[in-house]
Amino acid sequence: MSGKHTINRVVVTVKQVPDTTQVKVDPATGTLVREGIPFIVNPFDTHAVETALRMKDEYGCKVTAITMGPPNSIMTLRKCLAMGVDDAVLVSDRAFGGADTLATSYVLAEAIRRIQLEYGRVDVIICGKQTIDGDTAQVGPGIATRLGYSQLTLVDRIMRLDPVEKTITVRRKMEGLKEVVRSSMPALITVVREINKPRYPTVQDRLIAEEAEIPVWDNKFLKLRDDKLGMKGSPTNVKKIFAPTRAKGEMIGEEGASPREIARALIRKLIELDMVQAD
Repeated sequence: MSGKHTINRVVVTVKQVPDTTQVKVDPATGTLVREGIPFIVNPFDTHAVETALRMKDEYGCKVTAITMGPPNSIMTLRKCLAMGVDDAVLVSDRAFGGADTLATSYVLAEAIRRIQLEYGRVDVIICGKQTIDGDTAQVGPGIATRLGYSQLTLVDRIMRLDPVEKTITVRRKMEGLKEVVRSSMPALITVVREINKPRYPTVQDRLIAEEAEIPVWDNKFLKLRDDKLGMKGSPTNVKKIFAPTRAKGEMIGEEGASPREIARALIRKLIELDMVQAD
């Protein structure tokens, strides 16, 4: 099969994020307390990596992982290499710091253009549905728009990928329904957790990934417009970050009550609140 009738390369975007189960907000300043918080690979992105690797297993394409972030984000890429991606690129420069989704999608789109120059045609880009630190779900569609790729969001199944016709058919998990969509390639898809179960790398793969050389692309390399980078290129204004107040709970059932009595008391309360109907 000729190169025109194959899947050449898949790019998967990943991000290092703070473990949100341990994030705290300073009540005095309303800012996130970052000290001592561990960083993890964005959970949605691990499913994106697995989706890309399954395409690699079936079609023999190459997979490149890319992330934009500070130098320590390289650990996120090493985890992707351990899972089985072929190569990785870290996009890192102080000029990129403080970027919102508009500036981030600009930098990543331009970096993917450079990947095409360095490694060849990119047929599919895969992103996680969203990141757990921002929850905007805007970066993936922003990349697709800038590159002129078809975009398919909230994908929970790859139904068919046709290298000859250059089409991809997916199932989207919409609110209350499933939608099957067929689109042309090149395409960008964002995936939900239900699409797969990410593989676990072996100890040997982890050790090999630790020694892998990962190129770092800064703005001297990419030569991007300064007014589109970082804070300068970010029109989003975050006014305040705060932890939502929690309403006081209510004890259901008397102390020492049996499980049956507590269950009956809970049912009575739910009926009282019109949350369930009495028989």
